[in-house]
Amino acid sequence: MTFPADSTVSPGGFVLCGYILDAPEWGLLRHFEHGAVAIRDGRIFAAGPESEVRAMLTDWPDSAWHRAPQGQRWLVMPGLIDVHAHVPQYPVVGRVESELLPWLKRHIFPAEQAFTGQRPGLREELDAFFAEIAAQGTTTAMLYGAVWQDSTDLAFAAAERSGLRVLMGKVMMDVDSYGFGAQWPAVRTREASLAETRELITTWHGRDAGRLEYVVSPRFAVTCSREMMAAAGALADETGCAIQTHLSENHAGIEYVRTLFPEAASYTDVYRRSGLLGPRSVLGHCVHLRPAELDLLAATRSTVAHCPTSNFFLNSGLCPLNRLRGYGLRVGLGSDVAGGPELNLWQVMRSAIETQKARRFHDPSVPELTPAQTLFLATAGGADVTGHAAITGTLSPGMEADLTVFDLNAVLPLQGRFTSPDPAPEAIAALMIYRGGPHALRGAWVRGRKVAGTCMMASYSIGRISP
Repeated sequence: MTFPADSTVSPGGFVLCGYILDAPEWGLLRHFEHGAVAIRDGRIFAAGPESEVRAMLTDWPDSAWHRAPQGQRWLVMPGLIDVHAHVPQYPVVGRVESELLPWLKRHIFPAEQAFTGQRPGLREELDAFFAEIAAQGTTTAMLYGAVWQDSTDLAFAAAERSGLRVLMGKVMMDVDSYGFGAQWPAVRTREASLAETRELITTWHGRDAGRLEYVVSPRFAVTCSREMMAAAGALADETGCAIQTHLSENHAGIEYVRTLFPEAASYTDVYRRSGLLGPRSVLGHCVHLRPAELDLLAATRSTVAHCPTSNFFLNSGLCPLNRLRGYGLRVGLGSDVAGGPELNLWQVMRSAIETQKARRFHDPSVPELTPAQTLFLATAGGADVTGHAAITGTLSPGMEADLTVFDLNAVLPLQGRFTSPDPAPEAIAALMIYRGGPHALRGAWVRGRKVAGTCMMASYSIGRISP
């Protein structure tokens, strides 16, 4: 048995059968224990109980129907969505420092400085990076490059080859920049960065019918002048691009921004004054926001990338997720490589739950984060943050077919030889969150085209969830 490569497998498309699970709303899991998802022309044509889907597709040949081979139990889900990571930082994960700013200076800026288009083997490195994203079951990623136009251009080319849905931008910095800004006057650095950003937008924004998008990416207020941030905001407005930056990640950074911008009421107000807030703005971390800042984000409909693995690793703090959502903010999950140690969003989901558990030790009024809520953050919630809620994030008919298949046996103890999963949807979600990862991926598709995975045959015989 092999997976269909894309929607051209049969005249009618193809169907994946197994346990169907998605999280279309906060706290809500939708599931079909013996289900099927039909894909045609790059979109989800039907999803539901296999018997009902089969009754709808009487003209589809048997060869279009695909189910778990002996030894596997298939779980069909939406693709995961990583809303915050840094391409050039992946080679330096696990570099331990006390907190953010020393870590940036000692490890990250040197790594990004070397991430140029002239770097030997860069094309192969970029292809491997996107292949690893896909191997996690992540089908959409919002990413930062380095300050260099040439390596960002090559990163987009690799993203195009990968088949993934990618939003990305080159980092913009004109204060203490590791790039040409180290030798040039700030105004020249700024002008060059804006010109290069505009060229990249012209080349890549909206490529492949919108599968690739450019994101205007001023790093954060510590490394951007007022003029740089204002120009970045204006460019995003002009071009319709999203904006990504970092906000309120740790106490030292907040205090430093206060000294740099004494006229602003807060870190968040710095971005308001620069035109960087709005419904297309994705703000990484947001760990230590005051009520007035939360009001400002809510009023501008800005969104948040919650990066719990990074917040733990860099001692940044415990993000009050319930407060963010209580203000009506849209939130997705980010691996934040290299602050986070890996691209595995299942690990990020575990850390998101553990963050709220840690807060509950000190404040019992903090609500638990459930597996259903966490899965929403990694799928439909992430789609909302990236501006894709109408096209991906769930398995609803009409959505573009960004979906994954995981083998539940691979996450069960002893490869499922002696046990079966609890069929309750919350139990399946919890099993995946606590034991999921790339070892269990059997296939990933974007717009119905396969981007990762192989069908692995097991040597032993067991039952399976799908009939």
